[in-house]
Amino acid sequence: MAASTPEAWLLENGNIKVLSKEMKNGGRRAHNMSASSLRKKSDLSLVSRIRVGLLRLFLANLQEVLLGTKLSVLFVAIPFAIFAKCRNYESPWIFALSLLGLTPLAERISFLTEQIAFFTGPTVGGLLNATCGNATELIIAILALVKHKVDVVKYSLLGSILSNLLLVLGSSLFCGGIVNLSKQQKFDRKQADVNSLLLLLGLMCHVFPLIFKFAGKSTELIAVRTLQLSRTCSVIMLIAYIAYLLFQLWTHRQFFEEQESEENNDEDVVSNDESPVISFWSAFIWLALMTGVVALLSEYVVATIEAASDTWGLSISFISVILLPIVGNAAEHAGAIIFAFKNKLDISLGVALGSATQISMFVIPLSVIVSWITGIGMDLDFSLLGTSALALSILVTSFTLQDGTSHYIKGLVLLLCYVVIAACFFLFDAPL
Repeated sequence: MAASTPEAWLLENGNIKVLSKEMKNGGRRAHNMSASSLRKKSDLSLVSRIRVGLLRLFLANLQEVLLGTKLSVLFVAIPFAIFAKCRNYESPWIFALSLLGLTPLAERISFLTEQIAFFTGPTVGGLLNATCGNATELIIAILALVKHKVDVVKYSLLGSILSNLLLVLGSSLFCGGIVNLSKQQKFDRKQADVNSLLLLLGLMCHVFPLIFKFAGKSTELIAVRTLQLSRTCSVIMLIAYIAYLLFQLWTHRQFFEEQESEENNDEDVVSNDESPVISFWSAFIWLALMTGVVALLSEYVVATIEAASDTWGLSISFISVILLPIVGNAAEHAGAIIFAFKNKLDISLGVALGSATQISMFVIPLSVIVSWITGIGMDLDFSLLGTSALALSILVTSFTLQDGTSHYIKGLVLLLCYVVIAACFFLFDAPL
């Protein structure tokens, strides 16, 4: 139920309980801060006049969840996508509508996990945010694996990393630099260094399976050894990610905490973030429903991607590496750019690097493990082109962030690097 008291009091088990500062910010990371920039305050004055308690509660929740975002207009695409699928419309229409429908759902999942974090505390909330932060990519990957579309899985996950490192970060640095020409933009290098190290570890796990393919003579034996090495590296990557969570949520959480400043009172950021707006069970039920809709639309995307590729004259590699990440994470990307406008680069970096790290060290190795369990041969060999693009992107990003300062030229270079990679995959039409 709605909770909007100024002191952030919480009614729990019939007792009034004040939220501590730690609980108020429990589990909040840059990902959630970025998504919050796209939220808007809900006016519950009309709903509060309804006398029937259950109906008033339902409408209040409906207004907070569906209308509490600036992207609410895109929810219209969801029923249209389902209708198009049921009426057997052309696949490109289903693909496009499904992608549009996924855009607000990603932001709403972030909102709901943050609401749950108010009740579970910072540790469980942080783990929930870390798990659900890239739920759309994970669900698309698993559904594509079930349909044995390993190339789509590799392309889409590779594209998510590239878009976060070059497109999101580049746009943030460029826009922030243009708007703040009179200021020197600075950021904390500590969390950037940690994410860069993990990305380099993930890169190493991609390079050696690729080297295996060129180092051996027997094609069949090398394929088996490459798969075995990929599964071993995936386990190591997951161990590293668990250690990263321990580092992020317990031992060195101060590296990743949002920095408090006078600018945090900006009107564009929803000031009511300090208290939950819906109850725990309402958030849990809505999260389950939203995840189910994401799974449904993701299945539509996976099933229609080949038809969309043929109709639009675009290769599957280009759609998976460029279009899927841009549209699927548009809400998160827009939030990162908005905070860069406000000279809050630590949040923008947290979104871009944190999301890229999660895809590299969690979603990709988990996909390999899932394929191992289901008997599908997915490895970490992302081809010479894909691995080279990943390696160069990580290196360019690391050099860009090495001095802890930013200006618009750095952002422009990252964006141009992304354009070069996009051109490569636009012209490249071959399976991984």
